[in-house]
Amino acid sequence: MGSDCLFCRIVAGEIPATVVRETPATLAFRDIDPKAPVHVLVIPKEHYADVATLAQGDPALAGEVLATAAAVAEDEGLLGDGFRLMFNTGAYGGQEVFHAHAHVLGGAPLGPMLARSIA
Repeated sequence: MGSDCLFCRIVAGEIPATVVRETPATLAFRDIDPKAPVHVLVIPKEHYADVATLAQGDPALAGEVLATAAAVAEDEGLLGDGFRLMFNTGAYGGQEVFHAHAHVLGGAPLGPMLARSIA
C-alpha cells in the first residue's frame, strides 16, 4: 500500500507503536485511544483493506490474524474472564483505518455489543 496507510507505516517502522506480539505475518500493538483496559490491535503485515478482503484473498493469513489475537488474549490474561474480538468493516461497520485489523478488548465487563438500539 502507499505511504498514506497508517498501519502500513507502523509495519514499516515509520510510526512508533507499542508492540505486544509480532510474527512473520502479523503485528499486534496497543491502541492509542483504548476503549477498554486492554485494547490491542492485531493486523496482517500485508495490506488488505478490510477483513472481508483479507478472508477472500488469503484465508491462511486471516487464520494467522485470529491465532495472533488468541495469543494476545492469553498473554494479556483475558482467557479466564473473557474478551471481545471485533473487526469493523466499512463505513457502516465503523471502520476508521482501512487496513484489516482486529480489536482485542477486555480487562473489564464490556457491556452490550451496540451502544443503542437500531429502530
